[in-house]
Amino acid sequence: MSKVCVVIGVGEGNGEALVRRFSAEGYQVAMVARSRDYLSSLEKDITGTHAFPCDATDPTQIDSTFRDIREQLGPVSVLIYNAGGGVFKNVEDASLEDFEANWRVNVLGLAAATKAVLPQLRKHNQAAIMVTSASAATRGRANTAPFASAKAAQRSLAQSLARQLGPEGIHVANVIIDGVVDLPRTREMLPDKDDDFFVKPDAVADAIWHLCQQHSSAWTFELDIRPFGENW
Repeated sequence: MSKVCVVIGVGEGNGEALVRRFSAEGYQVAMVARSRDYLSSLEKDITGTHAFPCDATDPTQIDSTFRDIREQLGPVSVLIYNAGGGVFKNVEDASLEDFEANWRVNVLGLAAATKAVLPQLRKHNQAAIMVTSASAATRGRANTAPFASAKAAQRSLAQSLARQLGPEGIHVANVIIDGVVDLPRTREMLPDKDDDFFVKPDAVADAIWHLCQQHSSAWTFELDIRPFGENW
């Protein structure tokens, strides 16, 4: 049976690094994101990758995408939910639409993807669902009301999934990424910062890869990732 990994939320940074890491380990990697052109460019560049354009906030699209993945690549054994979005405002300035948009991408998308992929994960003796999160999941600062509330709900959902699915051999882990991801645009925004200030996408991907290799007697549910200089 082929090893199949799905990465939802593939873009520059952590998403692309995850695709490259799992492809290098011999997985067929289904790349899910809204940008067809970006996915197509990666498909040409990285062996064993397959583009599946999809909006993670649309459950109908999610269902059809996972059916396509199953038919084309085989049953999924690893789901990495990397889709996420943030509106950074206080409760007075944020609209209710801001709250809903954050909830849809961080919570609804994860729930829809999990429901769609579970029949495939259950075909394996061991499988995994990895969720990339943020420190806002554990601390709601003043100007993060829509984002923090959505990330906290996502964390709670992941914990519920871990407790339900662990006895079935499905490892669910929540990975809190606390810091600024190293991207060209973040470098431009913070030109005065040293190299070791930034979170390296390849290092994040490596950490998540190793989570997927853990023995079931010592699974990690929550992993904090941050540079040594991050104020936490």
